[in-house]
Amino acid sequence: MPSQANTHSSHKQLIEETFGQHRDVLAASAEQMPGSIVQAASLLVNCYLAGGKAILFGNGGSMSDALHLEGELVNRFSVDRKGVAAVALASPASFTATANDYSYDDVFARMLEAHQRPGDVAIGLTTSGNSENVVRALTLARTSGIATIAMTGAGGGRCAALSDALLAVPSDCTPRIQEMHITIGHMLCDAIEKALLSAQ
Repeated sequence: MPSQANTHSSHKQLIEETFGQHRDVLAASAEQMPGSIVQAASLLVNCYLAGGKAILFGNGGSMSDALHLEGELVNRFSVDRKGVAAVALASPASFTATANDYSYDDVFARMLEAHQRPGDVAIGLTTSGNSENVVRALTLARTSGIATIAMTGAGGGRCAALSDALLAVPSDCTPRIQEMHITIGHMLCDAIEKALLSAQ
């Protein structure tokens, strides 16, 4: 069995490597992504000033990120203010009914069809940029005429061509991409909150 000292050293190395990877992705994102983040923030601010809402969706950890950001918008991000409308497509009943009656690939498109209204913004989260159910939902949003934002990893995959604003984190490592998605999501929430408070 490995000694306690060896285990401690192994853990320390893992932690240092993870912090190093995070710093590298953060630095690359800070260099490459500000323009696209501004573009996404403008879409969302205009949406909210016009009375629209954000509709967020993704699989697994990306669904958790969608729910996290929904909570920041509906409740508050950093200051007290009126709640704003946001929907994360994560209802177990709707999700499993659609997967059962149609297919898993259709779950987000079906729920988006039910919830979207003119002036809304659809936000698809997929680290690969190629999740079929996210691609289908963004395709539906495009044909419905609502704005689209894709939060992906490097290159954007199939979602790149379906996005009015592409937030493609310059990494192929899923955990590092998800960490940046939350950081960027917080930036967007902050921009929305400040814009709404300024408009009061």
